[in-house]
Amino acid sequence: MTTRKIHFIGIGGIGLSALAKFLANDGHQISGSDIKQTEITNDLALNFGAKITIPHHEDAVEGVDRVIYSAAVRPNNPEYQKAKELGIELLSRKESLKTILGDKEVYAVGGAHGKSTTSAMLASIIPDSNALIGAISKEFGSNVRYADNNKVVFEADESDESFLNSNPHLAIVTNVEPEHMEYYEYDEERFYNAYRNFLNLAKIRVINAEDEFLASLDIDAIKLYPSKDITNIEFILVHGEPHTKFTFKDFGNFEVFGFGNHIALDAALAILGALEMGEELEDIRTNLLNYKGIKKRFDIIQNQPECVVIDDYGHHPTEIKVTMESLQSYKELREFNRLNVIWQPHKYSRTLDNLQAFVECFEGVDELVILPIWAAGELEVDIDLKGAFSRYKLHMADSITRKDGVVQIIQDNNIIKEYREDLITAFGAGDITYQIRGEA
Repeated sequence: MTTRKIHFIGIGGIGLSALAKFLANDGHQISGSDIKQTEITNDLALNFGAKITIPHHEDAVEGVDRVIYSAAVRPNNPEYQKAKELGIELLSRKESLKTILGDKEVYAVGGAHGKSTTSAMLASIIPDSNALIGAISKEFGSNVRYADNNKVVFEADESDESFLNSNPHLAIVTNVEPEHMEYYEYDEERFYNAYRNFLNLAKIRVINAEDEFLASLDIDAIKLYPSKDITNIEFILVHGEPHTKFTFKDFGNFEVFGFGNHIALDAALAILGALEMGEELEDIRTNLLNYKGIKKRFDIIQNQPECVVIDDYGHHPTEIKVTMESLQSYKELREFNRLNVIWQPHKYSRTLDNLQAFVECFEGVDELVILPIWAAGELEVDIDLKGAFSRYKLHMADSITRKDGVVQIIQDNNIIKEYREDLITAFGAGDITYQIRGEA
């Protein structure tokens, strides 16, 4: 293998950082840049020998063989422009997947919801595989795991059709729901065709056959029927942490970290995929217990008898709704009186497109705190969130923090509310994860 110098523009992102780590483990020399220093950039510098440039600077691409850039990078980026000027090979993350995964046996997991969880579970039950996941697996403390073989568990992203470049040997699809429609120019036929094409690329397919779109496909696939195949679902606490027990077909009983019917569904899809890849059933049952959840998905960051704080990445109403159901079950088992939720809406377009569904998905919360919309690069749109969510006991706030086990709600530089007991959950894909952890 020829060792190359590869530079990543936007290396701090969860997806691009995974590719950088993977290629570093494969023996390549990596470097990268981003607009700010983060936990991810620090990890790349410390543990993967990456030279990190903060912020972007044209000198960063001097002497490299290839530049890979994230979807957020625009052609006016100084490093992009310099690489073009120097004639350096420029690839988007999407384009780079062809060369990175092209000769691998890829077990790709796609879907609107649950793909990170299912990918991490699959990585747990095929322990000798490489893994490239769009979240931090708590089992191996990273979004990447390296193994000296050709097998790769890969979280396949539909947001820009990059999953079509993932060379899937096995394709698992959890569910399909129109999202990222700005990329698809609001053309639903194009969106659904992308999933059809993804599945058709794979030699082996595993699908949730109770999903309306997936059920409509005339393809050869291993089909999961959750309402029939998964029975005896039970939620239990193990050292105060959530676990789900269930019976799956005639394979017997399984236990997995997390709460909810969706957790059992994700595990069942991963089990079916692993069986197709030749894993032994009893090994699967044992290895599934190694799954410890993923960071920012029902992520218990404070666990005390009187107060539990959870950080959750949920930023779409469907995701939030199923997590709310899990939270209610957890609240009952822990015998808490109240569930207080803090929400940082993610993107003006998503908030506007799904406003009514967002209003309904928080049903059952005792108090709701709404933070300013995390723009994610979008132009500001005026949305009357206070009016839309008037049915709730509502607090509009600027920010939050957590100090000495107490969650503080801040408006106009004043603490307007403190939560110090019961169940507190923060939802969002922006910087709320740092706020609720007291790191912002």
